Amino acid sequence: MDVVQLKRQLIAFTELLYREGFLDEQFNQLQQLQDENNPNFVAEVVTLFFEDAERILNELANNLDQQSVDFKKVDAHVHQLKGSSSSIGAQRIQRVCIIFRTVCNEKNVEGCLKCLQQLKHEYALMKSKLETLFNLEQQILAAGGPPSI
Repeated sequence: MDVVQLKRQLIAFTELLYREGFLDEQFNQLQQLQDENNPNFVAEVVTLFFEDAERILNELANNLDQQSVDFKKVDAHVHQLKGSSSSIGAQRIQRVCIIFRTVCNEKNVEGCLKCLQQLKHEYALMKSKLETLFNLEQQILAAGGPPSI
């Protein structure tokens, strides 16, 4: 596939991610910080988000598996994930975190477990979508195209 076709595919896929609510304007702001001096900036930031999110999701699962759930600790983890997802523009993850915090404040273990499952689902979707996006960008670079959209 040539560079022009790959670029069209990348633009269409990115627009789809915005339309489907996976990404918001913050992701665009993040992309604007990327330049020729740091062509992998967005991928690096998102990779850090993935690592952090996986750690937080595991901690949430462990906290919610306890006999006596420490809702303050759960809320702190959800708050952290909400902030980091907001910083990369992961809108759907951020929305689930908002609901999760409300359920957590109600000290509703069953609701928290449902929110955790929804968070894991949205995280897996987001990770897959962004990996596809970065793969398209790498294909453009490999075909001799410029490093940004």
